[in-house]
Amino acid sequence: MNRKVSAGRKKWTMFYSLMLVACLLALPAVSSAFDHPTSQPYESRPTPDGYLTYQIQPIPAILVAEKDVMVTTPDGVKLACNVYRPNKEGKFPVILGVTPYGKDQTPPAYNPDGSYLPTSYSNYVNRLYTGGIGLGHQKISMLTGFEAPDPAYWVAHDYVVVLANQRGVPPSEGKFAGFEGGGDDLYNLIEWAGVQPWSNGNVGMTGVSALAANQYEVASHQPPPPHLKAICPWEGASDMYRDASFWGGIPETNFFQRPLKARIQALPPDQHPDEAAKIWAAGIDPVQQQSMLLTNPKLELITVPALVCASWTDKGLHTRGSFELFRRIASKDKWLFTHGGDKWERFYEEESGSQRRFFDYYLKGVENGWQNTPRVHLEVRETRNEYAARSENEFPLARTQYQKLYLDAQKRALIPKSDKGGEIPSGKVEYNSTRGGSASFDMTFDEDTELTGYIKAKLWVAAEDADDMDLFVVVKKFAGPCDADTPLCRSLEQVFGKGRIAKGNEISFWGHDGFWQDVVARGQMRVSQRESDPALSTDYQPVQKFQGEQRLKPGEIVPVEIALLPSSTLFRKGEGLSLIIQGYCPTEHWVVNYDWLINRGKHVIYTGGKHDSYLQVPVIPH
Repeated sequence: MNRKVSAGRKKWTMFYSLMLVACLLALPAVSSAFDHPTSQPYESRPTPDGYLTYQIQPIPAILVAEKDVMVTTPDGVKLACNVYRPNKEGKFPVILGVTPYGKDQTPPAYNPDGSYLPTSYSNYVNRLYTGGIGLGHQKISMLTGFEAPDPAYWVAHDYVVVLANQRGVPPSEGKFAGFEGGGDDLYNLIEWAGVQPWSNGNVGMTGVSALAANQYEVASHQPPPPHLKAICPWEGASDMYRDASFWGGIPETNFFQRPLKARIQALPPDQHPDEAAKIWAAGIDPVQQQSMLLTNPKLELITVPALVCASWTDKGLHTRGSFELFRRIASKDKWLFTHGGDKWERFYEEESGSQRRFFDYYLKGVENGWQNTPRVHLEVRETRNEYAARSENEFPLARTQYQKLYLDAQKRALIPKSDKGGEIPSGKVEYNSTRGGSASFDMTFDEDTELTGYIKAKLWVAAEDADDMDLFVVVKKFAGPCDADTPLCRSLEQVFGKGRIAKGNEISFWGHDGFWQDVVARGQMRVSQRESDPALSTDYQPVQKFQGEQRLKPGEIVPVEIALLPSSTLFRKGEGLSLIIQGYCPTEHWVVNYDWLINRGKHVIYTGGKHDSYLQVPVIPH
């Protein structure tokens, strides 16, 4: 094959050749010994019910480590890496993770007195034991950085693992470039790893959250790094403004505002509280922060093979961004792995499953049939812990039948009518937006129905006492009557009477960070940010433009289209669906909060007649 090499590419080739010579002349100390014992698993403190979050795996004898390998970038800044590789001759594919958290921090491990080892990643400890967040069950070694690949697993299967600290994360030099990292630095690390004496020239990337998002940055780099052969982003935001910091135009005021809070806390005492108020007001203003949109990676430029994980659970963090990545990248070879559980547990489970088969194919050239793998692994939830997994060819599913359920204010019901909104009588529902008020509309399924994909709500709304509204839209699932076709229910009906047995309780699902009372689907919007972007929107997913704002006039009734995040749920015959509209966040979570809202007074939802408010749901025929 004839290939053209640009002058810029020649310059990079010469640069990395010189780096290789330097590495050969001054190799760092190689060690197969660690500062912690490996013959016995660490004690990991169980939860009160005896559940053990971590099962610490031994480090294989074949693994050798090079710590604090310094990679010099073209601007002279040195980035610190740990290199874990097999202790034998040969050239091996490279799994790269680049972290903002610190490459040397470990899962929480405890001394006999109950104190945790100083290397334990503090966020692990705080989330697991202080915040009560469930991290799932993870089988990982003590070399595993937070949300990073486990070197013990990959090295045992003849891979090299390189875990690097981002610029500005000691001992890496330079100024910190944010949690997603800089694309140029990642480019340099990939090209460095691709020419090392232990490398076969094929580099893949994997990791969760920030370690997923920085893959978007480098894979969309122009030109892309020649040695990057595959990526496996496991749940990461691809548009920090829309996905997380200002979902729907409503500011998240806890997790993603940590840098802002640190800036305020660092103010001199004489500048409080006036300067603090200015900083905070600007930081949570969706209009002032719209410049964030300019920093988004250009997903359409990504062409490298990709195994993308997206979950139904990470609402307000990674759900939207992960599905957008899969939908928009130009890669011809792309796969989607969906689930409704814990992102960390599933990440490490799949190291020995889909991830290894994917990387074996693209980094080792193993003919394992990966190319014949169906493009989508779909998990359809029924309850928190019950789901059915199957294979699909695309997402959203091509056979989706979008059905509009019209809101009926008089009956407080969802009516599956045609597009003739006039069939629903005109009406309205009011609720107090600041005192826990809400409006709900219900329906019961008369047959088993699967809803998989994108849900949206079109609402006609007004605010009696304000010029703006924060709306939270929720879909919940409720249990139906006892299944009369089962022997148990037939016996119970003989005692209680036919039709007297009903459950009716809400069926909850897993949410992000182990939250156990999540809903089927959620969306939210600040109404002054309601303008849609026609270039990004589809019939099934409206996307807000976020350009300036459109305040409400007194008494003005306006239509809004609110996107609910992708979901997949099976409703059995007799089970119920409720659409709930309210002015406050529907979940109380210890990580992601929306508690600086602009609501005041009554919200009004108009239905029927010329106000064709509806919920559009993705029905999958079987």
